[in-house]
Amino acid sequence: MQISAHRLVKNSLAAVAVMVSLATSSAFAQNAPQLIDVFGKWEAYSYTEKGKKVCYIGSQPVSAKGDYSQRGKIYVMVTHRPALKLFNEVSFITGYAYKKDSDVELRIDSTPYKLFTYEDSAWAVNGEEDRKMVRSMKSGSNMTVVGYSTRGTKTTDTYSLSGFTAAYNAISKACDTTPVS
Repeated sequence: MQISAHRLVKNSLAAVAVMVSLATSSAFAQNAPQLIDVFGKWEAYSYTEKGKKVCYIGSQPVSAKGDYSQRGKIYVMVTHRPALKLFNEVSFITGYAYKKDSDVELRIDSTPYKLFTYEDSAWAVNGEEDRKMVRSMKSGSNMTVVGYSTRGTKTTDTYSLSGFTAAYNAISKACDTTPVS
């Protein structure tokens, strides 16, 4: 889990801090995410972070099930940060805080993956797992994410992978990245 915590701090929290600083700066409009295009259920974006291009795709679930009364935004993203040599980072935001030290079960068609959690987010433990997930997402048709909240509520979110490959190829081109094959 040492690698996971390091990866979390380095990649994800830095991105949040940059977006917060962009939102409060006069340069926000200049650095705001720009829509590249919409591909099926996926949207592709790019923006500038400290003068360097960042590209990502995102989608919301087609189905979100669970015995909850309130839940925040739910989405998945795949991000390229060429300046940091980070590619294919898959992240899930669940709209609630995950149970501490819990894992999330991800299934892309019939292929299972395990993700680690921190607060309301889940990630793969390393870049190789991210690449495997992206390959599965490119060839898959649906993706299911099962997790548990701090209150023990089980949620099951299902995403369509319709348009994933085209959206992924668009951000790879926009960020001059070699796509995962």
